[in-house]
Amino acid sequence: MLDTHIFLWAAGAPERLSPAARDAIQDPKNEVFVSAAVVWEVVIKHAAGKLRLPSSPITYVPSAIAQLGFYHLPITHEHVLAIASLPNHHPDPFDRVMIAQARFEGMTLISADRRVARYAVQYLPAVS
Repeated sequence: MLDTHIFLWAAGAPERLSPAARDAIQDPKNEVFVSAAVVWEVVIKHAAGKLRLPSSPITYVPSAIAQLGFYHLPITHEHVLAIASLPNHHPDPFDRVMIAQARFEGMTLISADRRVARYAVQYLPAVS
């Protein structure tokens, strides 16, 4: 599962990813998921002028997900409830839901945020 930065880098700047992260994302044996939290964060940051994209998020996000062969991961009630069991190592609500999703689903979260490693979650650092 990719966090927001990693999704954006995979779609537009894969050279920013560590070789291990790039290999994991490109390995055809791996199913790569993009959480609805990623889409939500992209839309919010784009609307606030904090994120530039080559086109509108309405066009860019679905197109990038499809082109890269990624899968959608919705946010369920179980995912949100799993946040309650997380220690408060990270204040960002988007990251917290993605951590909860990765834990609940037994997925590896690929992230550039080293704070993710403080959680009991499978984590692959996306930067060297």
